[in-house]
Amino acid sequence: MTNPLITLYRSKIYTAVALLILLLIVGVLGFRFMSNYTWVDALYMTVITITTVGFGEVQPLDDVSKIFTIFLILNSVVIVGYALTIITEFILSRNNIEELKQKKMQKKIDALNNHIIICGYGRNGKQAASKLLAHKQPFVIVEKNKDIIEKNQDENTPFIFGNANEDDVLMQAGITRASTLISALPNDADNLFVVLSARQMKKDLRIISRASQETSYEKLKLAGANNVILPDRIGGDHMASLVVVPDLIEFIDNLAIVGESNINIEEVQVEKLYDPNTGIKSILDLDLRHKTGCTVIGFKNGTGEYIVNPEAELKLVPGSKVIVLGRPEQIKKLNTVFSLD
Repeated sequence: MTNPLITLYRSKIYTAVALLILLLIVGVLGFRFMSNYTWVDALYMTVITITTVGFGEVQPLDDVSKIFTIFLILNSVVIVGYALTIITEFILSRNNIEELKQKKMQKKIDALNNHIIICGYGRNGKQAASKLLAHKQPFVIVEKNKDIIEKNQDENTPFIFGNANEDDVLMQAGITRASTLISALPNDADNLFVVLSARQMKKDLRIISRASQETSYEKLKLAGANNVILPDRIGGDHMASLVVVPDLIEFIDNLAIVGESNINIEEVQVEKLYDPNTGIKSILDLDLRHKTGCTVIGFKNGTGEYIVNPEAELKLVPGSKVIVLGRPEQIKKLNTVFSLD
């Protein structure tokens, strides 16, 4: 997103350049037709007059040409001075503007709590950011490539310029206040170092790491990663599944969980569906199917154990979560009825 101040300076620069070109054209035409110079001589006289270098005339000037030359000099002093001032201010202010933008972004990052830190903005990092943005989850991206930051940074995509392997950069990203760290760097050794550093800096941080090699899986888990994702293996499994059970995989692919208007699956904390202090309820007691049209297809208890297609009599104890399935309009109704937005 272009800063309004930079846009204003650019507009002024375009104006200054246009005035210089206009002055040059007027000078050339004036010397050509008032002093009967050739086109080359007229251009030469205009340039040395505008720049005030003090070279002599091609040939003596008559009174009319002298008055025209005086007019040209006075205007050139004003216009050239204006152009130099604008260009100088633009160069000096550009650094100040970038510094102000960074301070503003850092202030926004410092205000975040329970946010997600994404290390690396490659293909995996970009997909992670896109999904988090769709679900309105706060996040910060750590990226060491300045060009990538300048190309993708906006108000909704906060970046920190630096190497995620450095503790100071992770501190700048607010790791002590973050809930999750996603290490999506292309190199497994870099991911391993980030995981080790992050785990030392915050013991209860949830860490999700990317891995290119299967041999890195156990190392990353040992270093402290809660989850390790192998994109290449997932891609291969998915392609093979399209051969073995194509209709099933196509159906699963259509269960979108990205985007405000096409979400089909939602994970909800039990405490957001009812107040456990008033008494423990079951899935049947909540009656989500009747109230919203959504169906409970999964349950996760406080210890992390999953139950697929849980029974209606299952008690929804505090600290657990339910996974619901529904059409986009039903998911939207669920969010509205229980004020989940």
